[in-house]
Amino acid sequence: MYEISVEKHFDAAHFLRGYQGKCEALHGHRYRVVVKVRASRLDDIGLAYDFTELKRHLNDILSRFDHTCLNDVKPFDSINPSAENIATTIYDELKKRLAAEPITLNCVEAWESPQTGVAYSPD
Repeated sequence: MYEISVEKHFDAAHFLRGYQGKCEALHGHRYRVVVKVRASRLDDIGLAYDFTELKRHLNDILSRFDHTCLNDVKPFDSINPSAENIATTIYDELKKRLAAEPITLNCVEAWESPQTGVAYSPD
């Protein structure tokens, strides 16, 4: 089994509705997103999956979040833009994009800082 990872960043502001603390106020992060997929075999040229393709899919998703207030962007206009919900949203959107590919989406990590992040996998 091969595990392929790519990492991208985006900058955004957010606030957590109903949070009892400083994160209830508008603030920003440089989010780091790590995606891991698995493949059981290599293609004819020895690749499990093309990094460039995986980054393109991820960038297409992240581009709508970059330099926004996440609370104004679907689905975060109705759910809190927590790291957990960000990771789940990216996972769900990426899973649809990769459905026809010969890989399995393993997990999505969303990091708000170098010390704080979350990994989401439905298993």
